[in-house]
Amino acid sequence: MPPRKRTRPGLGFLCCFGSSEPPEINLKDSVPLQLLEFSAPMPPAEELHARFSELVDELDLTDKNREAMFALPDEKKWQIYCSKKKEQEDPNKLATSWPDYYIDRINSMAAMQTLFAFDEEEMEMRNKVVEDLKTALRTQPMRFVTRFIELDGLTCLLNFLRSMDYETSESRVHTSVIGCIKALMNNSQGRAHVLAHPQSINTISQSLRTENIKTKVAVLEILGAVCLVPDGHKKVLQAMAHYQKYAAERTRFQTLLNELDKNTGRYRDEVNLKTAIMSFINAVLNAGAGEDNLEFRLHLRYEFLMLGIQPVIDKLREHENATLDRHLDFFEMVRNEDDSELAKRFDATHVDTKSAGAMFELIKKKLSHTDAYPNLISILQHCLQMPYKRGGGSLQHWQLLDRILQQLVLQDDKGEDPDAAPLDNFSVKNIIRMLVNENEVKQWRDQAEKFRKDHMELLGKLERKERECETKTTEKEDMMKTLNKMKDKLQREGVELRSAREQVLDLSSRINDNVINGTIWNDIDDLRAFKILDLKDIEKMFSAYQRQQKETGSMDDIYVSTRKVKELSVIDGRRAQNCVILLSKLKMSNEEIKRAILEMDEREELAKDMLEQLLKFIPEKSDIDLLEEHKHELERMARADRFLFEMSRIDHYQQRLQALFFKKKFAERLAETKPKVEALLSASREVVRSKRLTQILEVVLAFGNFMNKGQRGNAYGFKVSSLNKIADTKSSIDRNITMLHYLIMIVEKNYNDTLHIQDDLSSVPEAAKVNLSELEKEVHNMKSGLKALEAELQYQQSRTRERGDKFVAVIGDFITVAGFSFSELEDQLSEAKDQFTKSLKHFGEEEGRMQPDEFFGIFDTFLQSFSEARQDLENMQRRKDEEERRARMEAMLKEQRERERRAKKSGASDEVGGEFDDLVSALRSGEVFDKDLNKFKRNRKRSVNQLVEGGGRERAVTKVNY
Repeated sequence: MPPRKRTRPGLGFLCCFGSSEPPEINLKDSVPLQLLEFSAPMPPAEELHARFSELVDELDLTDKNREAMFALPDEKKWQIYCSKKKEQEDPNKLATSWPDYYIDRINSMAAMQTLFAFDEEEMEMRNKVVEDLKTALRTQPMRFVTRFIELDGLTCLLNFLRSMDYETSESRVHTSVIGCIKALMNNSQGRAHVLAHPQSINTISQSLRTENIKTKVAVLEILGAVCLVPDGHKKVLQAMAHYQKYAAERTRFQTLLNELDKNTGRYRDEVNLKTAIMSFINAVLNAGAGEDNLEFRLHLRYEFLMLGIQPVIDKLREHENATLDRHLDFFEMVRNEDDSELAKRFDATHVDTKSAGAMFELIKKKLSHTDAYPNLISILQHCLQMPYKRGGGSLQHWQLLDRILQQLVLQDDKGEDPDAAPLDNFSVKNIIRMLVNENEVKQWRDQAEKFRKDHMELLGKLERKERECETKTTEKEDMMKTLNKMKDKLQREGVELRSAREQVLDLSSRINDNVINGTIWNDIDDLRAFKILDLKDIEKMFSAYQRQQKETGSMDDIYVSTRKVKELSVIDGRRAQNCVILLSKLKMSNEEIKRAILEMDEREELAKDMLEQLLKFIPEKSDIDLLEEHKHELERMARADRFLFEMSRIDHYQQRLQALFFKKKFAERLAETKPKVEALLSASREVVRSKRLTQILEVVLAFGNFMNKGQRGNAYGFKVSSLNKIADTKSSIDRNITMLHYLIMIVEKNYNDTLHIQDDLSSVPEAAKVNLSELEKEVHNMKSGLKALEAELQYQQSRTRERGDKFVAVIGDFITVAGFSFSELEDQLSEAKDQFTKSLKHFGEEEGRMQPDEFFGIFDTFLQSFSEARQDLENMQRRKDEEERRARMEAMLKEQRERERRAKKSGASDEVGGEFDDLVSALRSGEVFDKDLNKFKRNRKRSVNQLVEGGGRERAVTKVNY
């Protein structure tokens, strides 16, 4: 067997069995063992075998290495035995040959770091102690490791990690302590002990908070390798949840993604760290439950995607590092496979998990016409009622819903969660069992209810038949009875009405309120009498009268209506009511409204919407005439009547109000109109000046002439309305490719700058929304409004103004400013129309046959289709690149498997199973992922089993109670 390709200090006797040549024995200091003159003669073969077996048992080797050791010649066995005994008897090494020494030193270092500041030399001495322990854990006999475990050496190391001050945590000592734990895990008994410790993985994860890159890499390699051993994966996920709280992360894995995206400027350290992070991420995603559970892989991968890992991966490609690329390729390969598998469940080619709308449509399509669809609707309806405002605990409501759904998806039939359970004591199995029982009861009740309804319906049919027979025999009798009852009722009501007329005052003889002045009735107030009357007794005494009042209105109603007559109102009731509502919103008195109108709202008291409403309540001539007749009764006028009367006293009230409203709305109308005119003007210029558009039209014309050759002859141009047809013309070879896609490929290859056509036509989308007729109408209305304003200004200037009237001053200034702005707008519109006419002529279109929204709408649609087609091509190219990368990767894996097959066939395989270091190394290089998905999982399980079984030579694990 040839020597191993990878050498490693500290493996001791594990790497000395490479060939038939006498092996070179490496001690812990990597100095070749010198040939020894034996101090004693070699014992007989039987005794030598017994001594050598004892030595080999102490080394805790796998079956493969044990066989290699026993296959050595007897002379070599005796040489190794003597070398080891001499080392153990060396007085200089006697103290450091036992774990007690290292545990005492490390405990002392942990205690002193809080009391003293160490200089560089002292820090180096501390590091040497830890490094010596690391070497001892790798090279000393098995009894050293056993003794270290019995003395609770692991807890000593973990306590040191937890109590490290900042200076120590950023030094090499920190890295060396992690190395000691890694060395302990390289031993089968030590590895089992570390995994059994309740806090070991959590404490190791805390070391990720250091800035020391080597320490981070060592920690990530341990965590990644632990993911690959049985029962280790969930411990790592729990450790990352623990680290989230420890480091105050917003979400789990946040620190890792930050480190993955960080640029330190130190290429080698940066690549090493990012490679370690990616190998850890791949291990987390694909080990444990991720080996055969698609939902679990998707669940974890969503966490990384939500943190933005995909753009970071694209950025990492720039490092052009083969090992890092290997991990990136594996991440994307498995992601693509999982995405395809997910899409198959929905009979789709792709699921856009970035789009909430796309995912909803898939779920809706899947559940439509199923019993679960009402539940989906119920979920959505209740989601609408969930709190959505920031703060107030609303975020926690959504987090709770998210966590419930996660456990519904991930929890297995035994009620176990493969990830750190987001909710304690949440058993999906028990809840579903309860729901199933409820459904069974509900089904039984539904069946019973259906039986009852069917029975009642049958009884109803029988009763209806009986009633039909009875109706036919009694129809004439019932008719006669009804007529007699009506006759009796009319007679009784006649008597009662006559009695009522005798007892009640004839209301037709009442005195009208307009003639009570100067009479006794003017001094009478019946409210005083109402206070002493027993109304219930009156009602009882005169019940016939009261029944009549229920039809015409109660006594209170009659009284109120009588009193209301005293309030004068000549305006239509509904109009008056609406006017009162408006005045209540204004919250201004009539005098204040009048003052505001005379001052042209100098104090900004009248909002535009209020002015618009006031314009609906302009006093009409008929109103004014009626109000003038009653002007001597001003105090008796209702609120709406008095408001209209007082407003009618303002000269040119309607014109003033219209002028004020026009003034307030002018800036807003100008701001809405001007961008439309500018868009029309700019777009008309852009389509004429754009060389990129000309280039595209040239290529399209060439396409058309080539495809139509022999049918309609060569064309010199085409109607712009035909431009968007190229998006509907599909390739006969690939129906996913249209002529527009092909056009973009031609342009990209030959006229690359033309791809930026949107930059030339930036105003086209807005111009496509412009309706020229409506635009001209709006400008005309503004012009008419200004003219009306000028006419009113002339009128107001010609009359004597009352005190406080500021119409002339305010409107005069406004017309000066507004007139200038409008003239500018009018000129711009005229220019825009001219430019639009020129653009139509430029493209061979007839003037007047096409409006701007139609003309520019064609180009706007083309630009949108152009952009979407470019995106399609980019997606196609990305998929093609991924397929090519996957093909290269599969070819590489196939080649590697072939090499492994040939090496295995020749008996020269250098693979040594069962070593934690080997697992870490394979994880670092990506070799552990160098399988296609099915073989990858199978081989990985095999390698992990070898790690645990340790070649069938595992010793009993020392049990420590925590």
